[in-house]
This record gives sequence, C-alpha cells and structure tokens, in this order.
Amino acid sequence: MNNRRKLLLALGAGAFAAPLSAFAQPTGKVFQIGYVGNSAPAAEAAYVEAFQQGLRERGYIEGKNIVVNYLWAGGSNEKVSEIIAEFVKRNVDVIVTSGTFAPLAAKKATSTIPVVMASVGDPVGTGIVESLSRPGGNITGLSSLEQGLMGKRLEILRDFIPGHNRVAVLANPLQPYTQVTLRAARSAAEAQRITIQVFEAGTSGELNSAFAAIARAKPDALMVLPDKPFFYSNIEIIVRLAERLRIPAIYPFVEFVEKGGLVHYGTNVPSMFYRAGGYVDKILKGGKPSDLPIEQATHFELTLNSKTAKTLGIKVPQTILVRADKLIE
Repeated sequence: MNNRRKLLLALGAGAFAAPLSAFAQPTGKVFQIGYVGNSAPAAEAAYVEAFQQGLRERGYIEGKNIVVNYLWAGGSNEKVSEIIAEFVKRNVDVIVTSGTFAPLAAKKATSTIPVVMASVGDPVGTGIVESLSRPGGNITGLSSLEQGLMGKRLEILRDFIPGHNRVAVLANPLQPYTQVTLRAARSAAEAQRITIQVFEAGTSGELNSAFAAIARAKPDALMVLPDKPFFYSNIEIIVRLAERLRIPAIYPFVEFVEKGGLVHYGTNVPSMFYRAGGYVDKILKGGKPSDLPIEQATHFELTLNSKTAKTLGIKVPQTILVRADKLIE
C-alpha cells in the first residue's frame, strides 16, 4: 500500500467507521453525498481514493462544500438496502452505488434523489434504466459491460488449457445480474465449443459446498462471475478455495489477483469511480440523471499473477504474457 493510500485511510478512518446515525452536520451550503460501500473500507480503498480525486479535481473540498458519508455493507444485500434507506431518510443530495443490487435497491427506495452508479454490469438488461443514451428516472452513471467480457474470459482460459474444454462457472443466484452474465457465458461457450457447468453460491456455507462440488467435477478451468457485494467481500476465501483445485481460474475483479488469484480480465474499476465524481459534479450543478447518458467502459485490462502460476505449476502461455497489462510477481 503506498503512502498516499495509507494517509487516505488514516484521515478517513473516522468517517469509514461511522454508524448509520453519525452524519456530519457542517454549517453553510454543503452538499451531502451518500456512498454505499458494498464491502469494507480496506477492500474499497482504491475506489474511494479515485472517487475523492474525481471530486477534488472538480473543486469540491471535504467539509467545506461537500461531505461524503461512507457506510459499509460488509457483503450483505440486506445491509445495502438498510444503508440506502438511511440515505433516503437523510435526504442526501446524491447517492453513489456500485454493482447491480445497490442501484436496484435505490430505485425501489427513491424516485427523487439522484443516484450515480460508479460501476454496473448491464443497467438496461437488469431493469435499472430505460436506455444507455437516455436513462430516464433518477439513476445514471457508468457501465462496465461485464456480459460482453464473458467470451474474452473464456478465450483466455482456453489459452491456458489447449486441448481441453471443460470450464466450471461460479455464480451467485442471489445476484440480480447473474442471469444476464450466465446467458452471455453460455452463448460464448457454445460459440467456442466449450462445455460449462454452473456451481451456485450465495452464502459463506454454500461457497464451501460449491467448491467441493467443483473438485468432484474435475473441470479444466474455473471462471468466477462478477458479484457485488457477496463475492467481492469474500475474495480471499474464494481465491484460497480455488487454489486447492490447482487449475487456471479467471476472475472479474483485479483484487482477486492481487490477493493471489491467477488471472483477471476486465475494466479498471478505480477509473470508473474517478469518472463517477464527474457525474456527481454535473448533478450538483443542476444536471438531471434522466438526461445524462450512461458511459460505457472502453478500456479493459488483463492482470496475471505469475507467482501464483509458478506455485500451482501452471505454465503461462506466451499469448497471455504478451497481452498482460500488469504482472504480479
């Protein structure tokens, strides 16, 4: 962790730990922002730092003209809903979310408070907004287009397992976005002549059962579907369970690879949180979420943990080494 991030965590520890009732009450015209954290402060430190930078560069100073209230769900959908309800009760100026469950919960909770999605997979397919160009309603933000990445992730796994084609897919059935990504994964697998078998887990106990079932199935590789808050809040557990399989595993978020997972392919999420600061700025200056087009991700990164590959005895194909944007050694 760099010095800047350590400083951020030190300065922000009080706000991160604040209970639902502990909202700052400064004097004068100060915008109140509600930040819905899916997991915990340490896990999302890079996201928070990027979001705050996006606000600072647009002239917002914490405690002077803006206060961001950070509340953390710890991987619980129920807690996400409680946090959003509290923000609605407090009538904050903007609610900032990520993942699919949180904006869906916000849509149910309020039709008036603007909601900025820092990162969401398919906001149209999951019914969050009407369209990307004209969202309608009170929600806008950025889309990571996760369903469009299923084919690329399967291609990467195929490079690891030439001559083999059986891939296990870990999915959370409680995640609203799962059916969208599963359809995309099945379509991509059929086109690439890959056989996939889905294993479901929506609780900690089910994670152990799912991986036990995967071990019995003996697939050639593993693909973990995107899920916030549950999978994201259990990164270390999932990585550890995947290590026992000793097969190539690809993950939807780079944090999995930073914690010892093999390979990640997807969007640069901190950059999306940075750009979310721009959406907050537009709304605070009078922009209507219904008129602000949803921005789609255009840059995707491949991250490889070469140390993990060596530990597992997995030979990394040259095609992966050439494509990798970042190597963790």
